[in-house]
Amino acid sequence: MSSRVGFRFLNNARFTFRNASGPFRRPGGTGFRFQSSDAAAEQQSTFQRMWNSPVGVKTVHFWAPVMKWALVIAGISDFSRPPEKLSLTQNAALMATGAIWTRWCLIIKPRNVLLAAVNFFLGCVGVVQVGRIYSWQRSQSGSDADAIKEIANEAEATAKDVVEKTEAAVKKS
Repeated sequence: MSSRVGFRFLNNARFTFRNASGPFRRPGGTGFRFQSSDAAAEQQSTFQRMWNSPVGVKTVHFWAPVMKWALVIAGISDFSRPPEKLSLTQNAALMATGAIWTRWCLIIKPRNVLLAAVNFFLGCVGVVQVGRIYSWQRSQSGSDADAIKEIANEAEATAKDVVEKTEAAVKKS
């Protein structure tokens, strides 16, 4: 596979230099122009280009990050709450969601940088809150081992609860 990529690069480079103008121009070469192939896009206003863009105002690629900023703002407002009132599982979920979706937003086509940015900040808020919860639990228990066991027990209880609810929902259907 890697040899094919190199072969494609070599062929594209040869084509470019073969048709180039200036010092690389060969006799009889056509050269190339440095202008956009879409003249209509140049005549549109900024608003029209944003409206007709594949990640523009009338698409979910724009509105998903706008709505997701509410989660980031809610997480930031929780900075003032005492750590004992915060949910570890909720903030761990925000942290994981932020990390996973930040990467995913940069892979999908069209690449959605706005959604990647909001997910990055969502992950940062989750990291800060989980750190606050962990340090509070550590200060309460007196040792790191006790805090880690307590976090693990809480996560295990939550997982068991989710499994039980899922099994009950499957039995109903």
